[in-house]
Amino acid sequence: MTISKEVRVGLFMVVTLVLLYFGFNFLKGIDFLSSRSKYYAIYSNVDQLMPSNQIYLNGVSVGRVSRIQIQQVKNRVVVEMEIDSYVVLGDSSEAILNGDFLGTKFIQLNIGNFSRQLKPKDTLRSTVAKGITAILEESAVPVADNLQTTLRKLNTILDNLSRNSQKLDVIFEDFKATPGLVNNTIANANTEITQLSDSVQRLTGNLNRSLRKLDPTLNNFAVISDSLKSVQLNKTLSEISATLNGVNETLKKFNSGDNTVSRLMTEDSLYVNLNNLIHSIDSLANHFNQNPRHFMAPLGKSQKKIQRDLQKQRKEE
Repeated sequence: MTISKEVRVGLFMVVTLVLLYFGFNFLKGIDFLSSRSKYYAIYSNVDQLMPSNQIYLNGVSVGRVSRIQIQQVKNRVVVEMEIDSYVVLGDSSEAILNGDFLGTKFIQLNIGNFSRQLKPKDTLRSTVAKGITAILEESAVPVADNLQTTLRKLNTILDNLSRNSQKLDVIFEDFKATPGLVNNTIANANTEITQLSDSVQRLTGNLNRSLRKLDPTLNNFAVISDSLKSVQLNKTLSEISATLNGVNETLKKFNSGDNTVSRLMTEDSLYVNLNNLIHSIDSLANHFNQNPRHFMAPLGKSQKKIQRDLQKQRKEE
């Protein structure tokens, strides 16, 4: 039996189309050799979820999205999922709509602790995972609140700084006048110091002239003191000389005739007394010669000083 060329071309096309169909579905993730069960999940918004997107359980692909249907009346989206039959789902299992950083959407299964096992074509609980935008929005809320608080504090600081800047302007204006006041003060101080220096110089000159004028007066006082000393000494010597002359005359009278005095002179007691008197006069003359200041009243020494000098002189002898 001979097969015609047209039949062979038709069979080739059929086989090619079958292989193309199975290959395309295999690339889409459809495994014709494994058994899968269909489940459903209902979302209000699938956020660009596409058929053939993967379904993961603990990071392992266990199925794919087979069909997405919109129910406009109830404003919801029904997602049909083909999940491997060995995956056991329960009444607490969830189908979480999630996505990666590149925007590819997928469904993540969360089995949970269930009390009743779901059958194929049952509906799973559906939730939508928080995307990066939602996380950023939630994180941005406290940041925005802190930023608003910071901005309010910054506005307060700027307001205070503005008021303080006005005060600083006033202070700086006062500082501008301060150097002039300091310069005036220094100039006045220099003038006063110059005047004080001139006054001190004039006072020193007057004092020197007064001292020069006092030099002759001091010299005169020295001359007067020497004159007083010489006058007192001459007077004392004249009195001593007059006394001695009187004594001599008296002795002459005693030796001249027979009288009471002459008789007294012949007695020993009178001789002894006269001898003592002469000795005292001699001691007085010696003391006057040695210590003339004792006789120069009122410039002389007091009685107590004279006694001390005499006692010192006796000790030295």
